[in-house]
Amino acid sequence: MKTMTKIAGLAALGALTALPALAQDATATTAAAAAPVMDKGDVSWMMTSSALVLFMTIPGLALFYGGLVRSKNMLSILMQTTVIACMVMLLWVIYGYSVTFGGGTSPYWGGFAKVFLKGVSADSMAATFSAGYVIPEYVFIAFQMTFAAITPGLIIGAWAERVKFKSVLLFMALWVTFAYFPIAHMVWDANGLLFKMGAIDFAGGTVVHINAGIAAFVGCLVIGKRLGYGKENMAPHSMVMTMIGASMLWFGWFGFNVGSNLEANGGAGLAMINTFIATAAAALAWSAIEALQRGTASMLGAASGMVAGLVAITPACGTIGPMGAIILGIVVALICYFFVTVVKNKLKYDDSLDVFGVHCVGGIVGAIGTGILSAGSLGGVKGDDYSIAAQTWIQFEAVAITLVWSGVVSFVLYKVVDMIFGLRVDSDTERQGLDLVEHGEQAYHG
Repeated sequence: MKTMTKIAGLAALGALTALPALAQDATATTAAAAAPVMDKGDVSWMMTSSALVLFMTIPGLALFYGGLVRSKNMLSILMQTTVIACMVMLLWVIYGYSVTFGGGTSPYWGGFAKVFLKGVSADSMAATFSAGYVIPEYVFIAFQMTFAAITPGLIIGAWAERVKFKSVLLFMALWVTFAYFPIAHMVWDANGLLFKMGAIDFAGGTVVHINAGIAAFVGCLVIGKRLGYGKENMAPHSMVMTMIGASMLWFGWFGFNVGSNLEANGGAGLAMINTFIATAAAALAWSAIEALQRGTASMLGAASGMVAGLVAITPACGTIGPMGAIILGIVVALICYFFVTVVKNKLKYDDSLDVFGVHCVGGIVGAIGTGILSAGSLGGVKGDDYSIAAQTWIQFEAVAITLVWSGVVSFVLYKVVDMIFGLRVDSDTERQGLDLVEHGEQAYHG
């Protein structure tokens, strides 16, 4: 009996001794459960998406625009697209990331807390849309950097073939500072004005396309028409290059749209299928209406339809369903076609490569369409408490704020740059072509 009592006592003592270790294990388990999860699949996809968006810009956008201008200005487009992207990447890491996502409480800008990427390291994380899941902050910075790099490049298409290279660079440095970074903060930062309003912009309908599109429109009005516009043949010099560029844009756009989900999951799958479907519908619709109107369907029309579909689905791809994407693609093709072929000719503005007619107008159609088609009753992801009317009004307000902000800022910046360097090349340079005079090279020989 005494032996049994002694054994029981030793067992009890052993259990008491083990309690701190057990408590420590339990605490560690709880802490591990509460720790944010960095999924390597998400990280890999976001790295890939960042590279895809760069591919959209260089060489995608460069070739798409390059093929649309005359051969004497091909290299100027390639050079402008490339150097703008490189310049904005540096501005982004120096101060752009901070004034966009720096954590400030202002509804208009993020502050200077992260200038020169202060406080960012390989161990710092950025939140995703799922609670408890994160990605490395460097990856998030790189992904958002590619958006900042391509957006100003879109603008150059409206006044291609007639602006000084140094003026292009100065304008773009100022424009991303006072138009792109603030609007990106307003839309995508939790403290931003439009974010708090509840505006839906999954991948950049307002931030990228309306923002750049209205800046492009203001620019083509301020700078004026090309010499010989409406009298000389200014047809695209290489639809082959344009088609190659458009195809690269579509391919890279999966990084743009699907990457904006920040995770490789079902939400990313929805954005992916929508990016396929809306683009296909828009290209077919543009070709069909062109064939009905003119008797032939052109490669230029199909490429324009592709881009219009991509633009429209950008804000909507994460919240509408595939059938809604088809509707949106058809509608945007018809509206953009009308602006490019009727409104532009009626008002006689020289938007060289139809940046306003496709990007700004397409972005507006996409933003408004998002408010309608996100409803669960129309195949979207929003629940029973979703109000189409209320959300569409918010979308309209977001569009209006973007148009006014970027339009006014752009007008002022064009005037400032014109006073400093002058915007337009002289008439001899314009006739000879920007390639030789501005860059000392030719795209083609012989």
